[in-house]
Parts: sequence; C-alpha cells; structure tokens
Amino acid sequence: MAAHIGRRLRKGAATTAVAAAAVAALSASQAPGATVDDQGRQNTGDATSAPDTAADDSATGNSPYYTDLPPLNSPAPSPSAGSGEAGDRSAAEAGIPATVLDAYKKAEAALREKKAGCNLPWQLLAAIGKVESGQARGGRVTADGTTVTPILGPQLDGNGFALIRDTDNGAYDGNRMYDQAVGPMQFIPSTWSWAGRDGNGDGRKDPNNIYDAALAAGHYLCRFDWDLSEPGDLRKAILSYNNSTEYLNTVLSWLEYYRKGTHEIPDGTGALPEDRSDARPGVTPSAPGTTPPARPGKPSGSRPSPSPSAPGTGSPSAPPTTPPPPTTPPPSTPPTPTDTVHHLEDAGTGTLTAMAGHTFAERISTRAETEAGKAVAKVRIRFTIVGDTDTTFAGGESVATVTTDASGVAVAPALQAGEKTGAFAVQAAVAGRSVKGVPYKVTVTQRVADALTRVGEKELTCVAGGEFAEPVEVKATYGGEAAGKVAVTAKLVTSADDPAENDKGPYFKDADGKAIRTLTGLRTGPDGQLTLPKLYADGTAGTFLLRLTTAGGATLEVELTVEPAATPSPDPDPSADADPSTDPSTEPSETPAA
Repeated sequence: MAAHIGRRLRKGAATTAVAAAAVAALSASQAPGATVDDQGRQNTGDATSAPDTAADDSATGNSPYYTDLPPLNSPAPSPSAGSGEAGDRSAAEAGIPATVLDAYKKAEAALREKKAGCNLPWQLLAAIGKVESGQARGGRVTADGTTVTPILGPQLDGNGFALIRDTDNGAYDGNRMYDQAVGPMQFIPSTWSWAGRDGNGDGRKDPNNIYDAALAAGHYLCRFDWDLSEPGDLRKAILSYNNSTEYLNTVLSWLEYYRKGTHEIPDGTGALPEDRSDARPGVTPSAPGTTPPARPGKPSGSRPSPSPSAPGTGSPSAPPTTPPPPTTPPPSTPPTPTDTVHHLEDAGTGTLTAMAGHTFAERISTRAETEAGKAVAKVRIRFTIVGDTDTTFAGGESVATVTTDASGVAVAPALQAGEKTGAFAVQAAVAGRSVKGVPYKVTVTQRVADALTRVGEKELTCVAGGEFAEPVEVKATYGGEAAGKVAVTAKLVTSADDPAENDKGPYFKDADGKAIRTLTGLRTGPDGQLTLPKLYADGTAGTFLLRLTTAGGATLEVELTVEPAATPSPDPDPSADADPSTDPSTEPSETPAA
C-alpha cells in the first residue's frame, strides 16, 4: 500500500511538472506574450477570445475527460534508457496502438487534401484521443477500427454535467432520455449527426470506429477555416471540442509530448489513463448503467464492494433491504431557454439565389419564439443543408449552429454556392429539441458571362487546305470581372444573318480526326479565358464566321480568312527555246558513202 501511495505521489509530481514544461514550451514557441502559472495553466492575451461554447455546440457536450498528463521522460526513450517503473511508463505512454495511429495519420492526409489551409497535425488528433478515451482504451479495437465495446460518457442530465436531452432516440448511445458522448473521440449524438464521416470506406459513419471518428474530429477542428499552425486558432479549435481551460492545457501537453516522438505498439496494449475530470469531490456521478468505468477497460460495476465498517463506527455492515423514503422531493431541473421554445419563424430572409461558385448575398435569419410569440434569446439554432448539392456554409461544412441574440434571431453564416446547379433546402431547427422548424428554399444557377472578347488582334488567316497558325483565344467576364468555368459554344456559321452551321470552309477535328464545325462543352478557365482547339481549312477560299456564345447570352463573332492556294505555273514548252541549229530534225541527213 505504501509503495502504491508513493507511486501516485511521484506520478502527481511528475505530471504537474510535465504539464508546466509542455505548456511553457508551447507558449515560448507558438504564443508570444503567453505566460504559464505554477500549475502549468496557460494564460494568453487573447484568452477572452475563446469561443463561448455551449455544451451541445461542442463535439463532446463538454463531457468529462481524462486528466492524466505525460511523463517527464522522453517520449521515445532509447533501448539503453533507464529501466524501472518510470522508464516503462514513459515507453508505454509514448506508444500509440497501431490501428489508432493509422487512423490519425489517414485523417491528417485526408484533411491535407480537403482543407490544406487548416494544417491539422495528426499529433493533435492523438492528443485529443488520449484525453477523450485513452486511445480507444489502449487500442481495444477490431481490425476495421471499431471499438471492441462501445465507449460511452455519462448521461448529460444536468446532474453534475451539462443538460442535453436525447437527440437521436438512442440510436448512438442507447439512451432515449439524455445524450451521452460516444466512441473513441467522444462525440455527442447531436454533433455526430452532422460531423460524422466515413473514414474507412465501408459506407457507414460509426462514432465507435476510430477511422470514422478521427476523420470527423479533423473536419470538426477545421470547420471554421482555422489555421491550426497559428497558436490562437489552435486554442480556439481545442476549446470548441471541450470548453475547458484545463482540457485545453491537458491536450496541449499531450500534443507537445507526441510531437517529440512516438512509436507504434500492438492494438490492445496501450497504457490506460486513471484520472478523470469528474472523479472529484462535489461532482455527482450520473445514473447507474450510463457512465463508463472510472478506469477504462474495466466493465461497469466491476469495482469491489466496500468492506464492512469497523466495529464501533456505528455504521451498519450491510445496507437495509428497503431504503427509507426521501424526506424531501428531489429538486426539479429549471427550464433552459431551449426548453421554452415552441416554434421557429423566418426573420425576414430574402430570396436565396446565387450563381455557381459565388457567395450568396442574402443570409438566412430565423427567430425562436415561445408559444405566445415571445422571442427567446440564447438558443442554439442549427442550420442544415439538405439535398443533392455541394453548396456549403463558410468553412466547407453542411451544418452551422448559431445562438439567438437578444431579439431571438439567429443569422446563419453566408452560403457558398458550389458547382451543382438547381434547388435544395436549408432546414433551421432548435439544437436538442424537436419543435417546428423552418425550411428555406435555395437555388444555385449556372455560371454566366455578360461579355465575351477576343484576346489578341492578329488576323486569323490560312491557305486553303492548310491549318490556322494562330489559335482563337477569348475571355469571358461578368460585371467586369473574369467569369471562370462558364460554358461556351463555338460554331462556324453560314453568315451573320444565318446561324445555320456552315458545310464548307474552316473546321475543327474531333477525337477521330473527322471534320466538325460545332464545339460544345467548352468552359473558360479560372481567369475567364478560353483557347479553342486548332482550326483547319478545306479547299474553299473566302471569309468565314466563327460565332461563340456563353451561358448568359454573351456573343462574339470572329472572322476567319481562307486564301486560295497558289496555282503552280505550267511547265514551259521545251521546243520553244530550243536552238534550231542543234535540232536534229532540221539538219540534212547524210547519205552514207557507197
């Protein structure tokens, strides 16, 4: 027992020291002007700019997390490093189970392609995974990355935790009364419903799968166009995952630790964390059967029963078979602003139409009201894009959550039109409540140009039967700005008054080398410019017309001149210039001598 207490004391001293050291390193290298107090807590000048994240706006619902800190030893000790408990623990802590590590690195690679400006390091996912679930409880996952047993946080019933009533009918957490954080990255169901991703390509979005959860966590951390190489954005992203300063510092400590080095270990052999943020005096545990074990990996209810009381203490050796009735009824949970919302109303949103690739000028406004029509402030409104579209909100996400202001109005971020045209919807709903929402019709129109001009002034000429040396280059604009990705049709017409396709003169070639005189499917580049394929000429000389038209009605006519082929001079009569004196036909024949 004494040895165990000694180990815990040494661990406490070590983890406190490493917290201060790690956060100090981050402060010195990434956050000029930041300071660290004697407990390793980071204080920065922009601390007040951290997002005021409501529980059901964070990834985890601000659920409890593991507070174990990294050991002081090097994260990648050499084989000759000192042995003993400290060395063994350092090696175990630095190792990340193989499948879990692979999931983090694959998520980083995917985000590097999808959101390169976010600069998401896989070590950040590893740090969050360590704090949320001890790397999926030491890597207890199947070959496809699914946890052997579900990892559930406590039910968020407002009893010592946030109050988030059921949002998924128990689909993810098995709880139809309250939400619980689910999986190795601890997403609450209401967040997973929009943030979930398929990271292992099996066609499912499973919060209990480390590949799915790691990819979802990466997108979640990058959703506001944050650059995680910037200290301020890094802190905001971590706090948006779980809005706690201690959580921030714990994650930063593990991030710094993993950046110094780590190694792969077999699945199921990872070190298990011991200390949770809710294992403290004054924190009420949630209802039985809904919390994970205090020590990951142990089944619920595996703790030994308390020993009988010592004689003379006055405490019974066993609880009474029938508990006495409570003397006072338990206090009722006061209603939150969300509880008072009866319905949502449109708050004056105009027509939602934009050209493909453009930002919508109009933004969606929704008002939360009680049954009597009174405005409700501080309610989270979730705007979800529904339908076959690649339009997104700022940051590239299909869901945005905004808190209503004092007038009960939430204004969604601006919509960014994708390339898919047509109509779809944005659904406004109360986060965490099933009340009447508001659907908004949104339309994306095709890209258009209102002007089309030729690039260059050189005459376009060719000899009959030859090919034009100069290509036709044009530029499309809309409102004076370059109109990129605009559809263009090029057609060789009979005349300015006759738009019928010409059957002679210049022509293009198709893939098989056959002559064609109409090209469709052309698009301008990002700069609005388009270079047409090479033009050829048949044997017909004359002036011809190439007509180009764009979506939106812009038209340009280009003249093409085909000159007659040079007529070769006839060969001269060889007899015309012949010398009569040398012409054998004019010389007298000689009679041979007898």
